[in-house]
Amino acid sequence: MTEKSTGLARLREPFEANLINTLPKPYKADSPKGKCNECGGYHGLPAVHLDYVGHAALTSRLLEADPEWTYKITVTDPATGAPILDANGGMWIELTVCGVTRPGYGDAQGKRGGNAIKEAIGDALRNAAMRFGAALDLWHKGDLHDASAERGDDAAPDVKPTPQWRARVAAAGDVEALSKIHAEAVDAGWATPDLMSALSARKKALTP
Repeated sequence: MTEKSTGLARLREPFEANLINTLPKPYKADSPKGKCNECGGYHGLPAVHLDYVGHAALTSRLLEADPEWTYKITVTDPATGAPILDANGGMWIELTVCGVTRPGYGDAQGKRGGNAIKEAIGDALRNAAMRFGAALDLWHKGDLHDASAERGDDAAPDVKPTPQWRARVAAAGDVEALSKIHAEAVDAGWATPDLMSALSARKKALTP
């Protein structure tokens, strides 16, 4: 069994495939909705399926890196200490891990009330942790999508992984095998949107 890294190096290690969730993002805001053949959901099409790490998985990784990690919300109500969202429904935080502090920004995706605060904090933690290298490969996929959306492209970015990956994903018999493919792809630079979507779909097929 491969020994896990510690400290900040642990944050930079790829997440196991079973800890990665998927969120569909249409390429255009006004894309017509329909049944998605990839995820089975009903949303704007065509869409890229972005992978992300949930709050629980990220918290676990932060604890592995530094059991005393902490964060601070930069703008709070001076009377109550409650977080204050900006005009965009977001907030800035400062995340400290192993004595190193880096900023992060998160928004509530249109939510209000207590759920908005929790959503914004979770999003800000993911953003700040990315600055330490956590799930950086997944953020790269999101950046590719954002750039495509800004250009008005209708199709996913034309980036191709190694030609053997489809067969390897299909032949993977367990989540551990998928994690190895994921780690190899990140290290070699071919962790593309198509590959990540295929890994997510295979993971769902293997999970009871």
